[in-house]
Amino acid sequence: MKKTIRLVALAATALLGAATLTGCGDDNDNGGGDAGGGFPADALIGVSLPQQTSENWVLAERLFENGLRDAGFSYVVQFANDGVTEQQNQIDAMIERGARVFAIGAIDGAQLGPQLERAHSEGILIIAYDRNLTATTNVDLYVAFDNFQVGVYQGTALLQGLEELKGSAPWNIELIAGSADDANALPFFNGAMSVLQPAIDAGDLVVVSGQTEFGQVSTDGWLAANAQNRMDTIIAGFYDDGTPLDGILSPNDTLGRAALTAAASAGLPNPVVTGQDAEVESVRLVFEGVQFQTIYKDTRALVTETIRQINLAQGGNAFATNDVVPNGEIDVPTFFLPPISVTQTNACAAFEGDPILEGVWSDFC
Repeated sequence: MKKTIRLVALAATALLGAATLTGCGDDNDNGGGDAGGGFPADALIGVSLPQQTSENWVLAERLFENGLRDAGFSYVVQFANDGVTEQQNQIDAMIERGARVFAIGAIDGAQLGPQLERAHSEGILIIAYDRNLTATTNVDLYVAFDNFQVGVYQGTALLQGLEELKGSAPWNIELIAGSADDANALPFFNGAMSVLQPAIDAGDLVVVSGQTEFGQVSTDGWLAANAQNRMDTIIAGFYDDGTPLDGILSPNDTLGRAALTAAASAGLPNPVVTGQDAEVESVRLVFEGVQFQTIYKDTRALVTETIRQINLAQGGNAFATNDVVPNGEIDVPTFFLPPISVTQTNACAAFEGDPILEGVWSDFC
């Protein structure tokens, strides 16, 4: 097990250079979705984002506005903070305004069917940004980080941290997953469980609560309060007799910090906790050794890649792809960027040069 963990960790570190180059480097594509015959260089691009629940979405808004402006496009970038209905209405309004391309970070990728059908019928190209659009044939491209691999890295990091910090197996763990209405949440969980389930089956990991199914461990709305309330209940029910809680699989930083808070509130020693998104507060915790791991998905690279794809379409070229992802109706042409697993060991190298994290980075590196 130790050898496997170290090999995957090394592979994650090796991806550092690749991630910063993906947005403007080699396509290495498998062929792309049909971008049609092009459109005017100053065309309107509609960007529909979900709720402002994490730092990466807030950053994406600014990056899209600046990047589309610099590329010469007109644009509208909106958050749907009031939920799915607001996102549906915003997309309808963008259609009325004559948008030629949509980049959509869906709240619920299965709830935009009528809007996507109408957009396609009017010749609008549809890019699923960060989250796949599901249960529809009306999507042209999916641009994201490899979400199953994110989960693999999280599961691997959890095992690595347990080996390094919690003595010998067996280890007691609990599982947290993302919101069930987010198409990314299940790939994150499945990727992690592809690593953790063999260790559970071998008896090296014990989920003391018995909650191991996605439906049992998902967190509605990705809300920290929901994750903390669930962990408070689990700790009170299964760990108040002195049973050690060694680790918690968390799919992102916000929920990871909620898990850490629940453990601290119960007076438990700090468990090994994973995360994702490299949020400023969690990056500091990683440097301090409080949160064991996060996933760095450079939002700058993801937005840059999305705008590159829009530029391809504007010139009448096919989208560049390197994979396909099924969405329940079709295999969606996909361009994946590589995520990076970050622990205290490689944090200085991983975050060097990131303007958002510069203040934290300079305190430790």
